Amino acid sequence: MSPVLAGILQLLALIVALGLSYRPLGDHMARVYSSEKHLRVEKWIYKGIGADPSVEMRWPAYLRGVLAFSAVSVLFLYLLQRVQGSLPGSLGFVSIDPDQAFNTAASFVANTNWQSYYGEQAMGHVVQTGGLAVQNFVSAAVGIAVAVALVRGFARSRTGALGNFWADLVRGVVRVLLPISVIGALVLVACGAIQNFAGIHEVGQFMGGTQQWNGGAVASQEVIKELGTNGGGYFNANSAHPFENPNGLSNLFEIYLILVIPLALTRTFGRMVGSLRQGYAILGTMAAIWLGFTALMMWTEFAHHGPAFDIAGGAMEGKETRFGIGGSSIFAVATTLTSTGAVNSFHSSYTGFGGGITMLGMQLGEIAPGGVGSGLYGMLIMAIIAVFIAGLMVGRTPEYLGKKIGTREIKFAACYILITPALVLGFTAVAMALDTPSHSMTNSGAHGFSEILYAYTSGANNNGSAFAGLNADTRWFNSTIGVAMLLGRFLPMVFVLALAGSLAEQTPVPETAGTLRTEKPLFTGLLVGTILIVTGLTYFPALALGPLAEGLAA
Repeated sequence: MSPVLAGILQLLALIVALGLSYRPLGDHMARVYSSEKHLRVEKWIYKGIGADPSVEMRWPAYLRGVLAFSAVSVLFLYLLQRVQGSLPGSLGFVSIDPDQAFNTAASFVANTNWQSYYGEQAMGHVVQTGGLAVQNFVSAAVGIAVAVALVRGFARSRTGALGNFWADLVRGVVRVLLPISVIGALVLVACGAIQNFAGIHEVGQFMGGTQQWNGGAVASQEVIKELGTNGGGYFNANSAHPFENPNGLSNLFEIYLILVIPLALTRTFGRMVGSLRQGYAILGTMAAIWLGFTALMMWTEFAHHGPAFDIAGGAMEGKETRFGIGGSSIFAVATTLTSTGAVNSFHSSYTGFGGGITMLGMQLGEIAPGGVGSGLYGMLIMAIIAVFIAGLMVGRTPEYLGKKIGTREIKFAACYILITPALVLGFTAVAMALDTPSHSMTNSGAHGFSEILYAYTSGANNNGSAFAGLNADTRWFNSTIGVAMLLGRFLPMVFVLALAGSLAEQTPVPETAGTLRTEKPLFTGLLVGTILIVTGLTYFPALALGPLAEGLAA
């Protein structure tokens, strides 16, 4: 079988698996976030944290819950790393330095999972399972909760109430993420991923010496890393490591985990607003961009440019032979069009255009299908921008799902789409202007610039993958990327929840003959065009200096 055909068959199998999961998972999540009943274990949790799940919150209270929980999480994870040397199960590793501990705490709480350390050489079992794995669950649940709050803003009227953050958080973990993770961990163990609490041991011979590896609860952390679009690897090689991703079957399953919740949330959205067609329109937009990026990536990486490429069957540098170009390309697009950041190959080794595709996927805002929760609310913000543009073209007050998009709403949406580019381009410009940050670049020229642009793109968009080659374990990068991750995660949430509150207070506008039909393919096309144009106008100059210049020079 040719490598190209193998890649296409993998893509088709993935689409079938996602299609089979779409309806049951989407409907399940709609029931979870619409139910008024609480499970017994959930009641115990509410009692333990002192929360009343029956109290409806307006957007300021909901936001305070998000920020308070996240602030406590950052502090807890920071302290856990700082005292690691005194904890049992630390495998002899010392406590983490302050700047590295801050960066990692900010990273995992912000659902970014950027890692400027070697996991197998720095983090013991307690920090990995009691700290990082826990944040993989709760940070993902926070993202879903904020998305559900925005959906309620569209669904409700004449009230500012958006639900209860603590109830949404707990239900997301208990009823959605945990059950899937248990089943997924068993699948990964069956595929060959390890699951233990073994210490460090020597294995085999390597260049005249032995290699040292430590075990860990890898399969259970791997499944929530992908399912929650987190991405932080137990090992430095991430999903390229055979302990995390043993073979082609596990690779396809991990891609499935990355995409399944963000895509299914579009059906949840349709159910909760009372129009499945609206959910299908958002799904169609996500699918069009994802399939387009995947096809472009596979074409770029399979293209032959000389004898070495001919022999290897394509651009195999930086890719695992057990996955091939097809499995690597599908994974790379899935992980950068979502906020996952897990990698099974090294994006810095992709062709110039291939590296640019991974970067552009993040710069779109990771909305196709995006992270768990963040992808949906990011796409809904872009839908508001699209109906606003359509309203300008016909001279009519824009409406979306029966809600008027007035001055207040469009200001919230505009602030949302401006925050991340400002962080990415601002930090990149400062880093390139100073001497010290540029010393961390392994490469010079266009590729060196791409390393730094990719780092801040990944951090501010809460992706977490890296353009390998940049030494990011410095005080400058640990601090600035840490700040970019926190601001890139929580500032947009402020405007999402403020927008949700504004929409929930409105009285529904009756549909007329002049109402834009946002469930039709025409609107899907408009939305795709809006996303590409807004992103292109924002990032094209920076991309032209990096991956485009490198690709054209190849």
